[in-house]
Amino acid sequence: MAPRKKDDILNATLELLAEKGYEGLTVEGVADRSGVNKTTIYRWWPSKAALLGAALIEGRALDLESPDTGSLGGDLRALTEEMARLLTAPPACDVAVAALGAAVGNPELAEATRAFFADRYAREAPIFERARARGEIAEDIDPMLIVDLLAGAVWLRVAFRGLPLDKSFTGEAVRAVLGGVAAVPGAHRG
Repeated sequence: MAPRKKDDILNATLELLAEKGYEGLTVEGVADRSGVNKTTIYRWWPSKAALLGAALIEGRALDLESPDTGSLGGDLRALTEEMARLLTAPPACDVAVAALGAAVGNPELAEATRAFFADRYAREAPIFERARARGEIAEDIDPMLIVDLLAGAVWLRVAFRGLPLDKSFTGEAVRAVLGGVAAVPGAHRG
């Protein structure tokens, strides 16, 4: 398949998901929107879930830049700000909410979202490789736990609690994850 046609199909999939949710997403709708015959789409992706899985990984709507600010804290703040942007700015927020919400009751789509997160974690791995080389992170720390904690904080605040993400949120979240939250003995907080 020509790369441009594939992009048209994947982008149409994400656009329709954002507009209509997973239940309203159809291969016929993607075919109409992309200008590609539905039999061509089915030749490449055997189901709606497989098509959406490919769109999540290869489409541009949920792309994150892997930052390189020169420090782990700076990289994590930038990454967390990008995650926050994705979960608050249309159409990415609509895509994320619809896809992850639908994955709960759909094993094939759940597998596609696991593949999406595995792909994103692989893209973020250089942040932690650089941090280890700079001596900013212990060798026995699981980098994906750090990402899970930060992404979970953003997701919970935005999608479940409906709270805004003000300017201080990302910095405070990164500080809490990297520095911990336990009081230092003998130090007074005020």
